[in-house]
Amino acid sequence: MMSNPTKTAHIIRFFALSTLAPVALLSLGALFGGLWAVVGFLYMTVLAYGFDQLVSLARDPADPEAEFPDANALSTILAISHFAMMPLAVWALSVGPFALWERIFMFFGFGLFLGQVSNSNAHELIHRSDRTLRRLGTWVYITLLFGHHATAHVRVHHRYAASPDDPNSAPLGMSYYRFLPRAWIGSFKAGLREENALRARSGNTDLHPYALYIGGAVICLFIAFQIGGILGVFKYILLAGYASSQLMLSDYVQHYGLRRAEVSEGKYEPVGPAHSWNNPQWFTSFLMLNAPRHSDHHAHPMKPYIALDLSDDMPRLPRSLPAMATLALIPPLWFKVMDKRVARVMADADSAPTPR
Repeated sequence: MMSNPTKTAHIIRFFALSTLAPVALLSLGALFGGLWAVVGFLYMTVLAYGFDQLVSLARDPADPEAEFPDANALSTILAISHFAMMPLAVWALSVGPFALWERIFMFFGFGLFLGQVSNSNAHELIHRSDRTLRRLGTWVYITLLFGHHATAHVRVHHRYAASPDDPNSAPLGMSYYRFLPRAWIGSFKAGLREENALRARSGNTDLHPYALYIGGAVICLFIAFQIGGILGVFKYILLAGYASSQLMLSDYVQHYGLRRAEVSEGKYEPVGPAHSWNNPQWFTSFLMLNAPRHSDHHAHPMKPYIALDLSDDMPRLPRSLPAMATLALIPPLWFKVMDKRVARVMADADSAPTPR
């Protein structure tokens, strides 16, 4: 069955409006400050939460495996916008003629966009079959000083998710603050190990991807220095660190406590719907390019974001992903809300037939 082109275009417009609006608002804030600085921040927080409470306005296309050139075009525009917004943010935060309160709103507004929209978009791009799109996503991560994620996410996380072998899958009872250094350092090491093993097997002598990740980060820091001196470098590192910490916060929330059954020593059952947390809220799903539909992404990593599905057998968080990420910053409340839900999901998984 073919998807309806009119309906697909309608959904793409919602994605475009949701994700491109903060590009305009945050850019206006960086250029003019004042109310614009506040509006960009409010869009990424209060408005996003409020829109999530509205009824869903769109559903998936009829053909979930179809190609969506408009979706790729939107991802490309978002990536190019990201490359323009990073130096603009560094300028506004380090040398722009703005008061402290304006800079605070700009920092959190830009940081939320980079961590939630740019990250989600780069995540989508590194899963594309087109080499140019994959490179575009990789460079978005490099500018966030998190380039190794382009390797670690694809070759480590997707292979070992919801198991002790994945540094980005938090076990039950681990707080986000313990998880954060474990995920960053662990994914860097695991990605490097996988990359080296792959190169050894294939005999590849091309430029090592980690040389690109590290060298690209050095170039970005040099550009930040040219824009704002030492202060510009400091603000850039803060902004990139805040953005990448949100990426790891998403990993923490979306896999917390869920575990695949070990079928033999060091081998686990296939990743299934029960091994990721999901969200049905429509607006933040559009804003984050359907990243909250996480179970289907793990089941079909190459499926375009517009086609990701949400079914009844997929565990659901009680609130939107940004809201639950905020709750995860308060470990006692997080454990109180989530541990009982993890227990229910794992009990249901234990009672289900074992996959062959």
